[in-house]
Amino acid sequence: MMASFQFELVTPERLLFSGAVEGVVIPGAEGDFEVLAMHAPVMSTIRPGLISVRETASGSPKRIFVRGGFAEVGPAGLTILAEQAIAFEDLSSEKLAAEIKMAEEDVADAKVDAEKSAAQEKLGQLRELQRAIAN
Repeated sequence: MMASFQFELVTPERLLFSGAVEGVVIPGAEGDFEVLAMHAPVMSTIRPGLISVRETASGSPKRIFVRGGFAEVGPAGLTILAEQAIAFEDLSSEKLAAEIKMAEEDVADAKVDAEKSAAQEKLGQLRELQRAIAN
């Protein structure tokens, strides 16, 4: 049996998940990474994508779409502060299309280059997720 650790997923609205897990795969800004028990302390920004939560070694992972945020691994476990999070099974193509439309508006409304490139990056990540879900 693998060792478990405490994991919490928090959005501005509510605590979405809190419990013991054996592994969490996170879409980090620098690429996906997996957190297991006894992971070294780390902080990372999160890009829009899917978090995969494995509660038990034999169970199928729970997938959650996050729009972005921060992940922090410390002595107490893993905490993810997400801008927005939606359970994968609740993520309809309509919801994702609405997210993409908002991101397109953010690109159009951006006044400075840094704002525009950040908005374009988020839009690209959402379109990538849309393609992944379609498969």
